[in-house]
Parts: sequence; C-alpha cells; structure tokens
Amino acid sequence: MDRLVPFTRRPQEALDEEIFSDMKTSNPASWKTRGSSISGDASAEAKQPKLPLGGGGPNSFYQGAKLRASVIKSKRPSAITKHVQDIDKRRAFMLKLAKCLLAFGAPSHRIESQLATASQILDARASFVHIPNIIIVTFGDEDMASVETHFVKANGRIALTALQGVHIVYRKVLHDKMTVEEGTKRLASILSAPPIYSLLVRCLLAFVCGSTICVLAFGGSVIDMGISGVCAFVLQYLGLNTATKSATYANVYEISIAIIVSFVARALSTIPGRLFCYNAIASAGVVLILPGFTILISALELTSRNILCGSVRMVYAIIYTLFLGFGLTIGSDLYLVLNKHARHNLDKTEAERYTMYHGTFRAENGTSPVPGGAIFGFAQTNDPHIVNGCYREPNWPWWRKELPWWTLFFLVPAYSLCSSLSNLQRLRSWQLLVMVVFACCAFVANRLSNNYLPGKSDIISASGALVIGVLGNVYSRVMRGTAFTAMVTGVLFLVPSGIGQGGGLLSSDETSSTQQYSAGLQLAIRIIEVAIGITVGLFVSQIFVYALGRRKNAAHFAF
Repeated sequence: MDRLVPFTRRPQEALDEEIFSDMKTSNPASWKTRGSSISGDASAEAKQPKLPLGGGGPNSFYQGAKLRASVIKSKRPSAITKHVQDIDKRRAFMLKLAKCLLAFGAPSHRIESQLATASQILDARASFVHIPNIIIVTFGDEDMASVETHFVKANGRIALTALQGVHIVYRKVLHDKMTVEEGTKRLASILSAPPIYSLLVRCLLAFVCGSTICVLAFGGSVIDMGISGVCAFVLQYLGLNTATKSATYANVYEISIAIIVSFVARALSTIPGRLFCYNAIASAGVVLILPGFTILISALELTSRNILCGSVRMVYAIIYTLFLGFGLTIGSDLYLVLNKHARHNLDKTEAERYTMYHGTFRAENGTSPVPGGAIFGFAQTNDPHIVNGCYREPNWPWWRKELPWWTLFFLVPAYSLCSSLSNLQRLRSWQLLVMVVFACCAFVANRLSNNYLPGKSDIISASGALVIGVLGNVYSRVMRGTAFTAMVTGVLFLVPSGIGQGGGLLSSDETSSTQQYSAGLQLAIRIIEVAIGITVGLFVSQIFVYALGRRKNAAHFAF
C-alpha cells in the first residue's frame, strides 16, 4: 500500500521543472499516466514515478540557494543575492539614478545603456527612452499585465564631484555591496546638496580660465589676458546669477554676452598703437559659452546610433554658434558706428597691408608700351608680424608679445586646475590631480601633432583624444576610478585648442557683416571638425583598452 503524501501547493516554476524532468526520464506512456492521475485513478498514480518535494531534475530551483544563485548568474552578468529588496524600492532607485545622470552631466550616449544594465541586474523590469533633457522610464508587471510610465526631466550642467559620487553609489549597488534603499537615500542627498563653491569663487575661477586660455589658444599678450579674464568674470556672473533668476534674460544671455565682449574688444583694439588684439580678447572672452562640448556629445551620440538626440543637439549647436557670431558682429559694428574715428583707424590699418604702384605694362620683346596707365595693388597674405590673428612687432616689449614657450609649464596646469574646479570638482581629492595630469598629457599630444601636421585640426584633436582616452580607460580598469570625470577636463581643453589652431573665433578683422556671418558659419564647421576628431580618438582608445580582458559587469561610465 502506497504511503499517503500530503498535498502541497508548489510554484509554477517547480511544477514546470518536474514535468520537464519526467519527460526526460520517462517514456511517453508515463505522460498519459500522469495526466490520468489528475482524475483520481489510484492505479495510474501508483505507476507515476515518485519525486521528492524539491523536485528531481538537475536544474531544479528547490535544491538550495546556491544552485539558484548559479542559475541566475548564468542568465546575466551579475545579480543581487545578498541585499535583496522589494521591487518598488528597486524601481525608486532607478528613477533617482536617472534624475542624477541628467542633472550632473553624465555622458548622454551612455545613459540608456547604464540604466538598462542596472535594470537587468536589479530585475526592475524597466525600459528606457532618452531624449534631450528627458528620460522616459516604463515599468512592466507581467503578473498584473500593467505598465507604469514615468517622465524624468532635468536641466543640469557638469558637476564632477557629484557625478563621481553617483557613479560610486551606482557601482556599489550593482555589485551587491549596498542596498537599493541606502543607494536611493545617498542619491537624494547628492541631488539636494548645494554647489561646493560660492558664486564669487566660481567667477574668480572663470577669470583665471579666460586669462590663461587667451595665451594658450589665441596668442594673446599679458595685457590681453587681463581684459579676457574680466570678460569671462562678467560672463560667469551673469550666467550663474542673472540668467538663473530671469527666464526672459536667459533666452538672450549668450547673444548679450557676445555683444558686450565684442564691443569691448573692438573698442580696445582700435586704440592707436595696437596695444590690444581683438581676435584674442573676443575669442577668449566667450570661450566658456562655446558649444564645443555639446557638439562633441552629439557626435558621440550619432556614432552610437542615437540618431534622435545626436541630430537635435548638432542642429542646436550649429544655430547656437551662428547666434554667437551674430552677437560678435553686432558688438563690433555697434562700436564702429558710435566711433567713426575708430572705423577710420581700422580702415587705415587694413590699408597698410597693401602696396600700391602706378605705371604701365611693357612687353619684354616689344618696343611700345601698353597704352594707358594703371594702378596695381599687392597684398601680403602671410604677414610675418601676425601671430594667431594678432599683430606683433619683433621689437615690442615682452608684455605686448606672446609669452615664451616655457610659460606653458605653468599656464597649462593652472588652466586645467581652474577648469576642473569651475566644473565643481572638490579641491582636496585625488581625482583632481588625475584630471590635471590627463589634461596636460592631452595638451602635449596636441602640440606635438600640430608641429608635424599644421592646419589639420581634426587629426590633431584625434591624437589628443586618443591619449586622454587611453589614460582614462586604463585608470578606470586598473585604479577602479571614474573614467568620465577624469577625462572631462582634458576633453574640454581640446575644444578651444583646436579652434585656436584654426585662427580663433574670427580669423580676420573684416568689417563687412556678410563676411563676419560667413566667419560664424566657418566657426561652426571648425568646431564640428574638432568634435569629430575627438570622437574618433575616444572610440579608438576604447578599442585599445577594452578589446582585451574581461567584460565589465556594469555599464561603461566614460566617453
């Protein structure tokens, strides 16, 4: 007589595993026997093979927690087995993570892959769609056959310290070293934290950045440095204070800044004696609002097949550059209209580049000259006294000429340091030293490439991006650091350097509006060339680093 076994309700997964095991170990007759046991046939139930409560198949989920963990790990690269929490808490963490990535300037072409990897590891059953400044998050519930959609919106800028903190929390949660509840609390505290530097400190940092980039990229002198720094100071103050408080002024912020900087630069450049350089002051004064980083991100998105975001950002950056060119034109022409003597002096300066001759033509084998007189003008296109768009006499004192080459050993680290701090990187951190070293290495590679390939801004930028990409990815793999935050300063350094090698924002002092609008379009094309070169260099560097070795469990947090 068979021993009675009490009925126990089993999960559907256990029943499916048991049926699958019976199908592998039994003949087709046993399948019919199993089906007849449902109707209560005792003789058929006696012929049914007995299985323990935990199932008998080799892949049963009820043979212990260790086997279940191994099955889960075989399905995806990592899983949460130590800090398992409710699915609502996991989804709350996903929403907070999406908010942080948008608010602190994470690489937009990586956001979807980062969130998808986190959702897969946390088993949040979510899908994501990223458009500029918005992430659409959809949570699906198979049991309830319901879908829940969230719109996460944030308008942020780069904050290196906060972004590094987000990456640390992201990595700890996905590596099962922190609960999602604790991770959500830490992300909320990072979002609510105020900027680590005050408004005055950030304006002073902008002053140093504008002053040093005037010399490094646009051939300015010592007196040009001071004026460029003041323009950058005013630009930063209006952007962080006035534009954030007034929505009306925020729409015309960039154009107004370009008009002010161009007006001041033109007023100083028309002083007799050529004390100031218009090209250096105007270029360095507005370099902080150039859309170089936006075009770089759009090129990276297009390369990553993110056509929607990439095309939108690219078109926006081009139109934005034309607006800047329009503002520079209005500021220059406005001063020349107000001061007619300045226009006369500017025309006289341009006329000095031409040599006029009066005479007639006579053929070498002829006896009679060509009838009629003629006036011939000869222009010197490559003036040796013009360096990076600025006129420099050899006999001028040192404070009116370009600084010597050895000053780069001080100016490049100073710019890299202040650029990192202006992007809200904490002063007392090991990461800051890494950023400065990487930026200096990228600048050296850029300069060496410029010596061998002058005028090739795309190839020059690609070489600098290749160096900083290799350094950043190796730093992430070996030192377990955050590659993106370590590389941002160096990548941002490549944009004005590439523009400066092409002649600055305005390659000449032309007074025609049509010519200056054309110069604005040429500037947009030049920035695109630099961004494409940087994009190629960054992707090639990833091939060198990530082609070999094991695959990362979490998503790649770099350019």
